[in-house]
Amino acid sequence: MSESQNIEYKKSMTKQKLLEHLQDIEWDNFEVKKAENKLPQSCWDTVSAFANTSGGWLVLGVSQNGKKFDVTGVADMEKLEQDLGNTLRSKNKFNVVITPTFQKFDIDGKKILACFIPSSDIKPVYYNSLTNTFIRTGSGDQRATEFEINSLFRDQTFGTMSEKTVEGTSVDSLNKSSYNRFREYLKWRNPDLRYNQMNDDEFNRRLKIVKDGKLTYGGLLFLGKNEEITDTFSDFRVDYFEIPGTNYSDAAVRYTYRIDEQENLWEYYFVLFQRLKNYANNPLTIGEMGIGHEDTKEIDALREALVNLLIHSDYFSIMKPRIRVFSNRIEFENPGSLPLSVEELMKIDESLPRNPVLAKFFRIAKLCESGGYGFDKMLEWKKQTGNDVTFETSIGKTKCTFMIDTTQVIGEESGTEGGTENEERGTKSGMKSGTTEEKSGINITESITESAKNITENITEKLTDNQKKIIENIINNPHITSDELSLIVGIAPVNIRVNIRKLKHKGIIRRDGADKGGKWIIIDKEKE
Repeated sequence: MSESQNIEYKKSMTKQKLLEHLQDIEWDNFEVKKAENKLPQSCWDTVSAFANTSGGWLVLGVSQNGKKFDVTGVADMEKLEQDLGNTLRSKNKFNVVITPTFQKFDIDGKKILACFIPSSDIKPVYYNSLTNTFIRTGSGDQRATEFEINSLFRDQTFGTMSEKTVEGTSVDSLNKSSYNRFREYLKWRNPDLRYNQMNDDEFNRRLKIVKDGKLTYGGLLFLGKNEEITDTFSDFRVDYFEIPGTNYSDAAVRYTYRIDEQENLWEYYFVLFQRLKNYANNPLTIGEMGIGHEDTKEIDALREALVNLLIHSDYFSIMKPRIRVFSNRIEFENPGSLPLSVEELMKIDESLPRNPVLAKFFRIAKLCESGGYGFDKMLEWKKQTGNDVTFETSIGKTKCTFMIDTTQVIGEESGTEGGTENEERGTKSGMKSGTTEEKSGINITESITESAKNITENITEKLTDNQKKIIENIINNPHITSDELSLIVGIAPVNIRVNIRKLKHKGIIRRDGADKGGKWIIIDKEKE
């Protein structure tokens, strides 16, 4: 939290807002202590927790009993203010100087002292010893774990590490194939970019790929040889799993698909993006002039989330960037917290990336927003699909979740045990039951009719080739299973599920009956 934001927040505490806080125990930036005659020991935990997170109010003269607050008042407000202020402004107890702001209130004749503890620029903040480092989780103070303390230490280098040099590396540490593809991609995607006219040495220097004859951390991660990256980051990878369930416990197998380890982040980006595209709808529409146009808003939302994960990850953490595709959501989770709260970041149009060098690589390639965190672009997912997008950040990690409508996923029956990179799970078509004949659909229980052919011709001009093949085979056999579709169409069962979801989302098909014994219905829009 910046100083200007702290000031704005300090001014926001009025007597009315204080009373509102006392009606709700769920405030994560508000803590009460009885403190009738002296400062309780637990107040130091709260000071540490607020200073290590986003700041907050420590209110003295109020006790909490379960879900109820009782205003008890303080006996000597001036002495408490002096004792607390002197302790925080010195370095006798805490490892850093903390500058609090005090406000005084009178409620029903009882005195209350409210103290605003600002977020510290230097972290971790602790008292007496490093083990007394606390963070704020929910509405309580928790002793920080070793992982969280290390994350706080690394946050001191936020925004600076990606341009520092890596000892023992040189331009020979670059993967030549990745490097050449990156330069060719820039010429194709951003032909007017001034860097395209530079020779390799100048290009590397200006983009901070190489500095003083050595690769920067950003250059190494983005375009380096894998063996060189793993010399510096011993467990370098971006985890991607597709899990056939809403959580790990209800998945019949551990996963149905995972991505192999890649050479560097540039290679990871393309492999991950190609996989994520399967979960987005990008219909092709034909304009008045006969020119095709793809609506890529859903794809753009997922791309923005992917790039955010790659440029904001803390690659020095023991935690790894990870993407989990469940049957009802896609989770992007990366090590490293955001520099401000999500709410504050949404209000500004300036990005504060953990790895500015990586951010610049993606921006000049036009693969992410040039300013801000791309929240608006990611939130477009909800406008297009009706499904929520949520953002969470805490000490050590950040998560963005895209919800998927579970009613649009094919029901699963059986399959092989997961656990290897090449194993795919088989599924049976069908999810929801319905009536056999409805006005909004055509019952296709016989061989292809002329009417069905006409329907196919009308609806497939906006579909991909694989989706057209799925429609054609459903018309041929409305009882066809996803296993059979996978063999005929030539794509994995998980991709059959994704395309079925898209076809249902577009209102082209629906399921009539249960998984076993049911059938597919092609929806005839002209007869609705």
